[in-house]
Amino acid sequence: MRDRLRLAAYDSGGYGLPVVFQHGLCGDARQTAEAFPDDPAFRLITLECRGHGASQAGEDFSIGTFADDIVAFIEQLGLGPVVLGGISMGSAISSRLAVRRPDLVRGLVLARPAWVVEAAPLNMKPNLEVGELLARLPPAEARRKFEASEAYAVLAREAPDNLTSLLGFFNREPIAVTSSLLTNISADGPGITEADLMELAVPALVLATGQDFIHPVSHAERLARVIPGAVLKTLTPKGVDKPAYLADFHAELGAFLKDF
Repeated sequence: MRDRLRLAAYDSGGYGLPVVFQHGLCGDARQTAEAFPDDPAFRLITLECRGHGASQAGEDFSIGTFADDIVAFIEQLGLGPVVLGGISMGSAISSRLAVRRPDLVRGLVLARPAWVVEAAPLNMKPNLEVGELLARLPPAEARRKFEASEAYAVLAREAPDNLTSLLGFFNREPIAVTSSLLTNISADGPGITEADLMELAVPALVLATGQDFIHPVSHAERLARVIPGAVLKTLTPKGVDKPAYLADFHAELGAFLKDF
């Protein structure tokens, strides 16, 4: 319970290394469980952000708020310092938390980052467009409008996995919450600077994939350059071969975690 909202958490249990691993925008704990190695040496913990999964929504949707919720969660469980990471939005949340609360973080995993430090990056515009359409049109009409857009054509050609995710948002209930999440988070940022990232003093793994407009390789490369000692690994694109993508993810994340 936080701000009178019930927030849901997934915990694989056991006595393995605690890893707080966060999902992406409009995702949930199923996304992190799918990407996490099945190894009793590691304990997967995911707090479903406000408006995601089984967590209540409220009205305060921001990367900063989501990060503060995770801080409270880690402190409540008495887990810190933990290995912290996430996918897409979860990556931005993790980088912010690592900068703001280094006492809670002993390792950092930034997978398919959609942000570096700037707010409202151009790669988030398709999410913003979908959110704005859902805010003013019924879902079926909003989808037809999006399917006629330039963004749809670009994603169909260059990043089909991104397009599949976006099309799923037109059916994600409650629609008002989905619209608010997409518009607010797409315009937000982690609220940190490159100078902040350069001060990080924990092992860091950055995971990138190609054929991904919303999570450009350039973001991952930049983070790996800025964070001292960060290691960059490239995964099979999810839209090309999802089983291979997940196998790569498990292998790289598992290898990183074994060093703790």
